[in-house]
Amino acid sequence: MKIYLCSWVMLFYVSIAMAQKPIVVIDPGHGGPDTGAIGSHGIMEKEVVLGIAKECLALNRTLFRDSLEIYLTRYRDTLISLGDRAFLAKVLEADVFVSIHCNQAPNAKAQGFEIFLFNGKVNRKSYVVAHTLAQYLQRRPGIHDRGIKQANLQVLRDTFGHCPSILLETGFLSNDLETDHLLKKEGRSAIALALLQSLIKTFYHD
Repeated sequence: MKIYLCSWVMLFYVSIAMAQKPIVVIDPGHGGPDTGAIGSHGIMEKEVVLGIAKECLALNRTLFRDSLEIYLTRYRDTLISLGDRAFLAKVLEADVFVSIHCNQAPNAKAQGFEIFLFNGKVNRKSYVVAHTLAQYLQRRPGIHDRGIKQANLQVLRDTFGHCPSILLETGFLSNDLETDHLLKKEGRSAIALALLQSLIKTFYHD
């Protein structure tokens, strides 16, 4: 009886360990009075990135059967400090932190996505996530790859050493074509899908 009970307890804890899902913190940049970049059609960065983050929640549920445990740093139009965004990832002991932004440039022809890593010692897992995400985004028609770069950005600096982290600049709101793409639900869904696919590949297949 004792051997049977011990075996059952071991199987119970093994099943819990196997069922544990990667914890993902998605950070829609800006919010509240901080609009971020404003596009040629009056589109605001804070709205675009929140739309992409919410698409991640929806697609994770409908397409991937909640394979990832996703938390957002904000769920509505509120301003959260950069320190609190990183703090959430620490408290949740996140497996990855992804901050989503849009770009802007004086040159209206500037286009494409770019992914940033902290410019300190690069976390290998951060690079894997960034590289995999770039591969999935490259498959989307019309999306130009500006490369993986490094920068001393606070959310990356504050999460460094706690979990892999990247900052995605999805495109340029100063570019009419990219603004039109991001205005459409299909465009935001395409970016969200690429992000989810890259995270699932990173955590379940690597």
